[in-house]
Amino acid sequence: MAIIITDECINCGACEPECPNTAIYEGAEDWNYSQGTSLEGNIELLNGTKVNAEEDQEPVSDEYYFIVPDKCTECKGFHEEPQCAAVCPVDCCVPDEDHVETEEELLRKQEFLHN
Repeated sequence: MAIIITDECINCGACEPECPNTAIYEGAEDWNYSQGTSLEGNIELLNGTKVNAEEDQEPVSDEYYFIVPDKCTECKGFHEEPQCAAVCPVDCCVPDEDHVETEEELLRKQEFLHN
């Protein structure tokens, strides 16, 4: 499953540079699929959604740091544990029950993002 940042976030930013997929953004920041990945141009995500990887997307949160579920691999393929959770001083990086994925699915996503 992906990781989510709860509303207990203190906006310290410790998590953002730790993400190997550039899936973490500051609140109210636009984001795109190409940032920190090898994705470019028109792509089809693993869920079948078609997007332009360079096109800016709306922020997931306007108030605190957020994680883009389609880019989060729980650091599988990079680290033994989610790095955002490991460095968070208030333990607000937790499993996202709305985005449950197997280790195999997370590794497939990691390969897709960094082919």
